[in-house]
Amino acid sequence: MSENSSKDPVVHLDRNFWIVTAVLAILSIAGIVFWIVAPITKFLPAAVVEADEIDQLFRFLSASSTALFVFVIGYLLYFSIAFRRRSTDAPDAIGIQIHDNHKLEMWWTILPTIFVVVMAIFSVRIWYGIEVNNPGNGLSVESIGHQWNYTFRYPGVRGEITDAMHLPVGVPVTLQVTSTDVIHSFWVPAMRLKADMIPGTLNTIRFTPKYPGTYQIICTEFCGVNHSVMDKQKVVIESRPAFDAWYDGWVAKNKNASDELPKASAGAVALSGGDAAAGQKKFALTCSSCHAVGPFSQKIVGPGLKGVLHDPAHPSLVNGDPATPDNVAKLLQNGYSGSLGQMPNQTSNGLTNKDIANLVAYLDSLK
Repeated sequence: MSENSSKDPVVHLDRNFWIVTAVLAILSIAGIVFWIVAPITKFLPAAVVEADEIDQLFRFLSASSTALFVFVIGYLLYFSIAFRRRSTDAPDAIGIQIHDNHKLEMWWTILPTIFVVVMAIFSVRIWYGIEVNNPGNGLSVESIGHQWNYTFRYPGVRGEITDAMHLPVGVPVTLQVTSTDVIHSFWVPAMRLKADMIPGTLNTIRFTPKYPGTYQIICTEFCGVNHSVMDKQKVVIESRPAFDAWYDGWVAKNKNASDELPKASAGAVALSGGDAAAGQKKFALTCSSCHAVGPFSQKIVGPGLKGVLHDPAHPSLVNGDPATPDNVAKLLQNGYSGSLGQMPNQTSNGLTNKDIANLVAYLDSLK
C-alpha cells in the first residue's frame, strides 16, 4: 500500500454548497438588519436612559445569534440531505471521514474567540457606564419589599409611601432596595434593571428617568404564596412640576407619621428556657439558606455552624467575640457585616427574643 493511499480522500465543496451558503448569508444579513431596525420599544417601552444602552446590547446579541442560528440550522439541513444514505450504498458504508484539519480547527477557534472578546468589551462598556460611571446623585429613594407589596421612602417625607414610586424626568436617581421579611426582587421591565431585595442588605440601582409614563414593578424572586400579586404597583415618571406636587402632597399627608424603622430589641436576650427542637425548626425556615449544619468550612453564604459553640479550631465568632451563647444571641440581635459577608439583624430576620433563645439552644446542641 502506498503512502498516499492511507490518507483521507480530498473532499471538494460542490456548486450546491456555495449556493446554499449564499442563501444562508442573505438570510443572515436580513436577520441582522431586522434586529438593527426592529422597533423594540414599541413592544417593550424604555423608561430610562440606561434602557437605551441595554437595548443596544440586546440588538447586538440578537443579531449575532440569529446569524449563527441561520448558518448552523441551514448547514445541518443541507448536509443531512446532501450526504443522506442512499439505496445504492453498501449496508456497512460509512461517510467520508475528515479529521486533523488544522486550518478548519484554527478558524473555528479564532472566530468564536473574536466574537466573545467583542461581546465582552461591549457588555463591560455598558455595565461600567451604568454601575460605575453613573452620577446617580440627584434623588435618593429607598424601596422596601414586604409580603406582599413595596413601600418607598423619600428624603423629607416621614414614614413610608405606600402607593406608587414617583420620579421626575431627567433627574439622576439612586435607588436602594431592601426587604423586611424574605428575599424579594425589584424589577421594572421598562428600566431593564433589576436588584434583589435582601433583608439587612441595601442593593443599589442608578439610572436617569427619560420618558414620562407609568411602568409596572414586578417581583422576580418567589417570596411566598402571594408572590404573584406583587405586580400591582407602578413607577410613575413625570415632569418636575408634577413630581413636586405629588411630593408635597405626601409631605403633608405623612407629617405626623413615625419616621423610625423597626429596631432590634435593646439589651441582652434571656436565654433560659430556650427550646432546641423549636430552634431547629426556626433554623430550617430562617437560617438554612445561608448556613449549613456542618463544619465551619461547609459554607453556603456564611460558614457552617455545627459545633459553633464547641469548636476548638474556631473559638471566636465572625465578629471576633468569643463563641459563647450570649455572644451568639448578640450576633443574632445586631447582625454582622464584614469579610465573610452580611448577616441581617433581628428585625430584618423577623426574630423574636424567644426565637433567638431557641436558636441558641439548638446551636448549643450541635456538638
